[in-house]
Amino acid sequence: MKLNIHESGTRDGAAAGDKVALLIHGGMSDHRTWHAVEEHLVGLGYRVVAPDLRGHGRSPRGEYRPELLAEDLVENLPVGADVAIGHSLGGLSLALAASRLRPKRAVYSDPGFLLRNVPAGAHAGMRHMVASATAESVSAMNPRWSPDDVAAELSGFALFDPDFLSCVERFEQGYLPESAVVPSLVQLADPSLCIDSRGVAQLEERGFEVCRVPRAGHCIHRDDPQAFLKSLDGWI
Repeated sequence: MKLNIHESGTRDGAAAGDKVALLIHGGMSDHRTWHAVEEHLVGLGYRVVAPDLRGHGRSPRGEYRPELLAEDLVENLPVGADVAIGHSLGGLSLALAASRLRPKRAVYSDPGFLLRNVPAGAHAGMRHMVASATAESVSAMNPRWSPDDVAAELSGFALFDPDFLSCVERFEQGYLPESAVVPSLVQLADPSLCIDSRGVAQLEERGFEVCRVPRAGHCIHRDDPQAFLKSLDGWI
């Protein structure tokens, strides 16, 4: 599937920097969720490539399975990027595509590896949140977000295919990667939405580095952008 791809860090069609970063958003969002991280990376000399996943943003609709999200990434993104960062569902999709995309480093931000740990009733709550969202409701739920983050959330909701959530409920309940095929960091919220202590131990046994960002919610890069970036020292 041909995805909508946002790029920055280019001038007149040519790369402004010699490094490439892939930013893969989570469910119900689109590439705009990364605006602050994108700005920071461009300032460091990266060319940023950020897709809208199928069913999100301006990308087409279709069948929804994590394996297909991963196939889309392989089809649309460059191989061998300097770093690839995936949040939540984007982290799961990146993990399924990592052996083919072969980034030099991969970062999984509170990834959806263990969907069985998502609280019961969460998907119904997500549907209601998307359908009824206002600037006031998003701000109330996320008091640490900037006005730009709130605006990006509302824009993502407006373009999101709500049928996606019905499919998520039928996804397999465990996608913990068998191994870290490239140097990989798993960055966890406090507490994590999906990764429990047993999952942490399994990830570390399989070659992943794991860190936790204290007092940050599931959307670490919006709850605490500075702590998000600090935890990536040595990775970007």
